Amino acid sequence: MKRRPILSAAALFIAAWAFLLAVCHPAAAAPVLMISVDGMKPEYVTQADAHGLKIPFLRSMLAQGAYADGVTGVWPTITYPSHTTLITGVPPAEHGIYSNLEFDPKHTFADSWFWYTAQIRVPTLWQAAHQAGLKTASVGWPVSVGATQVDFLIPEYWREFRPTDDLNPSDRDLIAALSRPEGMLSDMQARLGPYLNGNDITQDADAVKTRFALDILRTHKPAFMTIHLSSLDETEHEHGPFSAEANLDLEALDSMLSQLVAAARANDPNAVALIVSDHGFEPLTHKVNFYVAFLREGLIEASVDPQTKAMKVLSWKAEPWPSGGMAAIILHDPTDAATLAQVRELLHTLAADQRYGISEVLEKDAIRQRGGFPQASFLVAMKPGYAPAYWPTSLPSSDTASDTASAAVSELHGVGGHGFSPEDPQMRASFFISGTGIAQHRDLGVIDMRRIAPTVAKLLRVNLPTAASEPLPLR
Repeated sequence: MKRRPILSAAALFIAAWAFLLAVCHPAAAAPVLMISVDGMKPEYVTQADAHGLKIPFLRSMLAQGAYADGVTGVWPTITYPSHTTLITGVPPAEHGIYSNLEFDPKHTFADSWFWYTAQIRVPTLWQAAHQAGLKTASVGWPVSVGATQVDFLIPEYWREFRPTDDLNPSDRDLIAALSRPEGMLSDMQARLGPYLNGNDITQDADAVKTRFALDILRTHKPAFMTIHLSSLDETEHEHGPFSAEANLDLEALDSMLSQLVAAARANDPNAVALIVSDHGFEPLTHKVNFYVAFLREGLIEASVDPQTKAMKVLSWKAEPWPSGGMAAIILHDPTDAATLAQVRELLHTLAADQRYGISEVLEKDAIRQRGGFPQASFLVAMKPGYAPAYWPTSLPSSDTASDTASAAVSELHGVGGHGFSPEDPQMRASFFISGTGIAQHRDLGVIDMRRIAPTVAKLLRVNLPTAASEPLPLR
């Protein structure tokens, strides 16, 4: 009896010492695997029965973890700006990736995309994890070329926008040269077969990405890895969301997702898996070519090359920058009051004509509030179903506004698109997460995309100082 207080004191001392050790030397964070399924609307999973989908792995994510009814994205709701927000936690006006394609008023860049991490103006999750001493990896993630903070990198890049029979096989050497560490992709191709050549966004290409990502997971065991799968987006563009083709594509992707998460958890049973997407999708009904009106108004001067028959820009005062379901309007000289007034009058005239499908014309202050296109003087937001077209192949032949509208607007059938206002519920992206410590079957409601990166940073126990949004309540 006399010894019991001594034992209690000893127990208290041991408990206090254990607490101090835990505070000073916390357990290492669990690995995080973040996979983007481009264009996946949340309803593919949350309403899988209604669409007859056989996606057992994604259904298990819904039951065993937390999920969002939808993710409100960024302006514009397209791939490259959205994926950069996913790894930075800030809108495009802050991170610097404003669209998929760079603004090219002379149309001479040959479809130059925002490929390079040097164009990102804020810290990324890759950078934060790398600086914390964590091994990082990425396969096919947009805006990843030159990401020196990714230890095991296969970036998204191509020389040909679509795979053709005429692709140069040695272009794979370019992707190998852009990958890191040096020699990794060449060694992997010797074992696994060829990697992608060109902008291959087929289901077979996603299977190749999965095979290479699995090899990186098993060989290098990264603490943070990002993977981008593209085929669902392309299938929805060609056939529309929830088409039979899109559903079959997601069913095939479901198996790939299952393999990737299983490999991460074979490395560490506590691994956390996130399945996200960049935007939603909706059917397109009309294509609208604003270039026709800008050419007619003399805001762009162009000619047809007699050799190639291609349109060539001679000069420009103002020009559209199409980005999915919206178009930024860039002035050559933003201080040119006369051109500003001319463009304002033109846009409001077009907006008054129902055939153009314009929902709203935003000016500088309104654009700034939405977090996109800081260099734009105007932003034309389209009604659902109406998408701005890219540079035309011929000059408009008429000077009348009525004929211009007929030349500029055409109908579409059986296709899909995105890039509309993130306030449109059809543009909502997906968020599903599961793993040790994550609440099961927790419905997070509709969340802001900017909260995902700080949530991942918290899981990894790293610092992402420019991401000001609160992490999601997952525990």
